Amino acid sequence: MITWADFERIDIRVGTIVEAREFPAARRPAYQLLIDLGPEIGLKKSSAQLTHHYQPTDLPGRQVLCVVNFPPKQIGPFLSEVLVTGAPDVNGHIVLATLAAPLPNGSRLA
Repeated sequence: MITWADFERIDIRVGTIVEAREFPAARRPAYQLLIDLGPEIGLKKSSAQLTHHYQPTDLPGRQVLCVVNFPPKQIGPFLSEVLVTGAPDVNGHIVLATLAAPLPNGSRLA
């Protein structure tokens, strides 16, 4: 079990995917995403293994929840700056964690 203080240390923000493109250099099929996380955080990049359920053209405009306070992670030639959240379906393919209604980019999960 974690404490409430532990949970508060995880900074999860709402962002809108601005751009999605194939990431052929990734070991496992993935996309490179550019996400608008609002004026405080700005545009951030992420690598996400979403290729089973989504096409790159499906993703721009979609709001997602991102962990913004992990250190950047080098993935081949790409620096992933935030973690886009999701959960595996019954076959292990990632489905994005999304919102029930639009929110301002940068809104913090509470």
